[in-house]
Amino acid sequence: MVNTQKETTVIVGGGHAAGALMTTLLQKKYQNEVVLVGEEIHPPYQRPPLSKNYLAGDVGQDSLYLKPCSVYEDAGHQLRLGLRAEQIDRDKKIIRLSDQDTLKYGRLVLATGSHVRRLNAPGADLKGIHYLHDMADSDALREQLLPGKRLVIVGGGYIGLEVAATAVKKGLNVTVLEAAERLMQRVTGPEISSFFLAKHRDAGVDVCLNTAVIGFEADNQDRVAGVTLENGGTVPADIVLVSIGIMPETALAEAAGLPCDDGIVVDEYTCTGDPDILAIGDCTRHRNLFFEQPQRMESVANAVDQARTAAATLMGEDKPYDAAPWFWSNQYDVRLQMVGLSKDHDQRVVRGNPRDGSFAVFYMREGHLIAVDAVNLPMAFMVGKKLVYLRKRVSSEALSDVDVDLKSLV
Repeated sequence: MVNTQKETTVIVGGGHAAGALMTTLLQKKYQNEVVLVGEEIHPPYQRPPLSKNYLAGDVGQDSLYLKPCSVYEDAGHQLRLGLRAEQIDRDKKIIRLSDQDTLKYGRLVLATGSHVRRLNAPGADLKGIHYLHDMADSDALREQLLPGKRLVIVGGGYIGLEVAATAVKKGLNVTVLEAAERLMQRVTGPEISSFFLAKHRDAGVDVCLNTAVIGFEADNQDRVAGVTLENGGTVPADIVLVSIGIMPETALAEAAGLPCDDGIVVDEYTCTGDPDILAIGDCTRHRNLFFEQPQRMESVANAVDQARTAAATLMGEDKPYDAAPWFWSNQYDVRLQMVGLSKDHDQRVVRGNPRDGSFAVFYMREGHLIAVDAVNLPMAFMVGKKLVYLRKRVSSEALSDVDVDLKSLV
C-alpha cells in the first residue's frame, strides 16, 4: 500500500531530535501531515534520565515522553512505532518500511540518531554485559542493579560515570575502567577530571585509569564473571556496562546515496545533498555558523537546536543554525554544565576552589573565551554561554576574581 498524499513530511527516527521537531512543528501550526517512523515502541522521549533517575527507578516511563501520543494524533499527525525504515527511493520519493508498507513523502527528515560503539573482544557476547542507549537497555540494566553486586563499567565518560553514581547509591560495588589517563578526557580539562575522580573515589567507586580492557571471562553458565585487562589482571564482575561512545546511524542515508562523512552531511539549514531531505541530531555532521568547520555533536541541546532549524526550513523561513553547543551531566550532588568546545584552548582560567564543590574553568584561545565548564556554578555557565557565543575577548584576571560580577563582563 502506498500513501499517495503529496504533502506528507516523514520523520525517520524516534529520538529527542525527532520529538523536538514534531513539537516545534505543532507550535508553528505546520499545515502538512507529519508521519514519524520509529523503531522503538515508545513515542519520542528524553534519554538523559536513562543513566540517572530512570535507571534508579525514581521516575516512570511516562515522565520521559516529550508529549503523549494523543497530542500528535489530535493534530492530525501519525506515529508509526515499532517499524524500521529500510530503504529510501529518492527518485519516487518513497520509503520502504520493515512491515512491507511504503510511505510517500514530500519532504523527508532523517533523525536516525546513533548506535553504541561495541567492544570487539573475546567474551563480549556473554550474558550480563550491557550497553545503555535506549529505554529497554535501561530497563534491563536496572533489573540487575542489586545491592552487593559487583558492577564493572568500561569507559569513564558521561554515561559511565552517571551510571556509577546511580549504582553506588543503590549499594553496588562499582569499578570504573578508563583506558585514558583521566576521566572524560575527550570533552573536558584536567581540573574537571580531577574533581570528578575524587568525587567518585570518595563515594566508594574504584576508578582505574590507564586501564585497557581486552576481554571477558565466563562462569559455567555463560555469564560474565570477570573483565580481563591489558596489563594481565582480571576484575571480578557480576554485571558489566560497556560505555565507550556512540557512532552516527548513517546506513539508511548512505544506501540512498546521500553524502556522509562520520555523519550525514548537512548545511546550516539542516539540508542534505537532496533538496527534499533534511537531517538532524546525533546522525549529522553539520554546518554551524558558530564554527569554521563542520561538526558532529552528541547532545540533547544540539538535537533541539537542529530541530528548530529544520522546522524553520520546512516552513520556508531563513534561519540558519548558529548555536553555541552546550552539555550537562548530573553525578551525585554535582551538576556539571558545559558550553563551547575546549579542545583547541591555549589557556585555562579557574574561578573558585574545587575543594568547595563549586567552581568553573574558562578556556581561552588567543584571548577569546571559547568554552566554559561550570561545577555547581550556574551563573558562570549562563554568563559563559553568552560570552562564548559572542566570541568575547575577556580578561583572565576578571574571570578568576570571584569579587568581579560575571554579568559585568557581558
